[in-house]
Amino acid sequence: MSSNIKKFRIKSFKKNNSVLELKNISLKFGKKSILDNLNLSLNNGQILGLLGPNGVGKSTIFNLITGLLSPDYGSIMINARKVNDYPIYQRTIKFNIGFVPQYGGFFQDMTVDENLNAIAEIKTNDKSIRNEKVNSLISKFELESIRDINAKLLSGGERKKLVIAIALISNPKILLLDEPFAALDVMTIKMLQEIIVNLQSLNNLSVILCDHQARDLLKCVDTAAIIHNGRVVAQDTPSNLINNGIAKDTYFGDSFKIS
Repeated sequence: MSSNIKKFRIKSFKKNNSVLELKNISLKFGKKSILDNLNLSLNNGQILGLLGPNGVGKSTIFNLITGLLSPDYGSIMINARKVNDYPIYQRTIKFNIGFVPQYGGFFQDMTVDENLNAIAEIKTNDKSIRNEKVNSLISKFELESIRDINAKLLSGGERKKLVIAIALISNPKILLLDEPFAALDVMTIKMLQEIIVNLQSLNNLSVILCDHQARDLLKCVDTAAIIHNGRVVAQDTPSNLINNGIAKDTYFGDSFKIS
């Protein structure tokens, strides 16, 4: 895969090194079953991708992890602790979860600098620490030239970089990315893929991302999971997954190739 963004993949993880587990998760909306005895695990330092058709429950999984939704049955474990009853703010602060939504995630009528400072002020009262963190993120994401531009005037790629930077203000250990590549051009997607991989290696982040752009997702993850009928039906490295019979039958089809 010469076009692969990820030059290495973590081939195996210690079983006891899990930072996040969804155990036997079931959830219904009315009579419609969304998740049915789903099991999913994220290991320390891993980039995990979620794939599946529309309405299969990928965003629902993120909402369960952050606390926006509660499961009807099953356990959400973070660092081996059950967090089902923890509210959103405690999961964010106590367990260092960052979330990058598909839409929004920033203040439209504030500049890039004001957006970052607004969140940094919640994190710390120390102005010097705040300034250092904001300046560091502006440099990391190459936002200096648009620092004083209103967020609503940014391009799609610039907005996505800003929202990821905002999520990193709180120094998360687990980062959730919901449809990061949606409605972006090829060069911007490649830039974001490189950012995600660099976050793993430089920040020791554990990352879960979901996206409908299967090829783009598979180029930057260590493993990916196929969700079908509310369950994980296949999970493996990208090269193994696209040759998995169940994955072909439920999602990829016979002619899918990564590049």
